[in-house]
Amino acid sequence: MARVEDAYEQLKSQILDQRLPFGFQATESEIADLVDMSRTPVREALLRLQFDGLVELVPRRGVRVSPVSASDMADIYEILMALEPAAAASLASRGLNAPEIERLESITRDMETALADDDLDAWAMADDRFHREILSLHGNRRLTAFVSALLDQAHRARMITLRLRAKPIASTQDHRDVLAHIVNRSPEQAKASFAAHRERAASELLAILRDLRLPQL
Repeated sequence: MARVEDAYEQLKSQILDQRLPFGFQATESEIADLVDMSRTPVREALLRLQFDGLVELVPRRGVRVSPVSASDMADIYEILMALEPAAAASLASRGLNAPEIERLESITRDMETALADDDLDAWAMADDRFHREILSLHGNRRLTAFVSALLDQAHRARMITLRLRAKPIASTQDHRDVLAHIVNRSPEQAKASFAAHRERAASELLAILRDLRLPQL
């Protein structure tokens, strides 16, 4: 199982960071060579990645990295807008202890530092960590597993469009606002801020994806 997990994490990382871009196609043997493993753990890892929506297993042709489509991302953001703001509101209702607040605060500072340094890759990683930390603190394992798979796909779309969008000043402030509402135990404000953040981000990202007219494989 350890080798399956290793193969899964290696391949997922390369897909999310666009080192294996959408449309990339290879045989199982070629993928196994890529991660320097035998085909058995790689096959299991690819089945998991297919379940995540990141690859497609093509009979007699191997595996293909799934495309990023505006319609798929619209569906994903609709779900995120329903679930993530509710999770943030739940955290605000119960309150966080000092170490939990510091974890979110540290990530938010990382976003602000990356923005000041004009390091968009570091910013995107910190942005992703903020959303996952909200889920982790919420503590619902099924919700975390479900939303994490959607966040993987959202992260991939973000990396495609990252340098085609305006500098994420407003988005960074959104995270600071959500954190403040959680710390102040203001659930309705936390929910509204998170929802507004996701709605604006979705609008910007989907407009770019539609303009790019990415090929659908």
